[in-house]
Amino acid sequence: MTYWFTYEKNGPQYDTPHFTYTQGSGGTVTGGTTTGGTTGGGGGGPVPATIPLTVTNNSGRSGSVYLYDLGTLLSTGQQGWADANGTFHAWPAGANPPAPAPDASIPGPAAGQSATIRIPKFSGRVYFSYGQKLVFKLATGGLVQPAVQNPSDPNHNILFNWSEYTLNDSGLWINSTQVDMFSAPYAVGVTSTTGASQTTGHLKAGGYNAVLNALRGQAGGWGGLIQTAPDGSVLRALAPGHGIEAGALPTTVLDDYINRVWQKYSSATLTVTPFGDQPNTKYFGRVSGNTMNFTDSSGAVVTSFQKPDADSVFGCYKLLDAPNDLVRGPISRTLCAGYNRSTLLTNPNQPDSGTANFYQDAVTNYYAKAIHAQMADGNAYAFAFDDVGNHESLVHDGSPQQASLILDPFN
Repeated sequence: MTYWFTYEKNGPQYDTPHFTYTQGSGGTVTGGTTTGGTTGGGGGGPVPATIPLTVTNNSGRSGSVYLYDLGTLLSTGQQGWADANGTFHAWPAGANPPAPAPDASIPGPAAGQSATIRIPKFSGRVYFSYGQKLVFKLATGGLVQPAVQNPSDPNHNILFNWSEYTLNDSGLWINSTQVDMFSAPYAVGVTSTTGASQTTGHLKAGGYNAVLNALRGQAGGWGGLIQTAPDGSVLRALAPGHGIEAGALPTTVLDDYINRVWQKYSSATLTVTPFGDQPNTKYFGRVSGNTMNFTDSSGAVVTSFQKPDADSVFGCYKLLDAPNDLVRGPISRTLCAGYNRSTLLTNPNQPDSGTANFYQDAVTNYYAKAIHAQMADGNAYAFAFDDVGNHESLVHDGSPQQASLILDPFN
């Protein structure tokens, strides 16, 4: 059985290796280009210990909704959960085999209503489930997160989703994510102490079914990502990396594109400029045999990558691992974005600055393509480093007054 542990925001949480908050000066969010205090509002005074999060249920679904606020308390590094008042509770010790975790559920709003909880200075997730409570267990290494690509996971037949957030002294970052799955639709927002508001994550009208239909209609096994409940209702579409793990998508699904990239850069140079604010920091990639070597402006090799497989590309890990450093990680993030968006052949200068060339190759990440096409603002976290170029569904405010989670309709 596979266990998924949360120690900090998505790292090392192997199912979602994007968007890692690094505590320190400036509140930097690595894995993208967002830096604390540089976007959204700010200047409104110290961030309080907790802020309100209002959950609005526009889903149109009858039945109970359950909320969970789980994560790492930034002041101590402890893992645990927060109750509706924002009070932190540390997880007890785990066991092997994993033992049931304390019931951390919070009653959510009924259809057409709202409920407000308070969230503390956490790096973690707000889960919501329809109809049933989620099952959480504690192993000796920490909390066991749902892993719905595993058919024996106790949450497999529950309709649920989650948002990720970090609240710290530099403000609030909150996103909607499809890195692991496309499921119950929702959006997130933040209102500043200045009164300015930001929202992201809403689908276009009809977008939920349009994403599913795009996957069903795409040749190559992409429809196999869709999982249904015993009654036939749709629960989710797995992200393609999890689809490979579950045997729902062929492991060779990106081989043709990867082979063409490898062939091209055996005789051409791939230039990576990973930092938008550092245009003179460039790295130059050339393929030699089974290795793509990157050199800096002096000609010194700074890092090398073995030829990746589809799982490495979809997950932006393994052969495309992205450590939290200033060289390999930023290069790998750029490569992962280029592979998933299939821009590496059309543009030898990465990252590609626009969206016109995204997902245009016959071999591409059709899951990410379908989701982005149906987002109201075009932004999504459809793969781990979808924040390269600021195409992610993330809002940030340096002086947050209130956050919001909107449970959207499925039609």
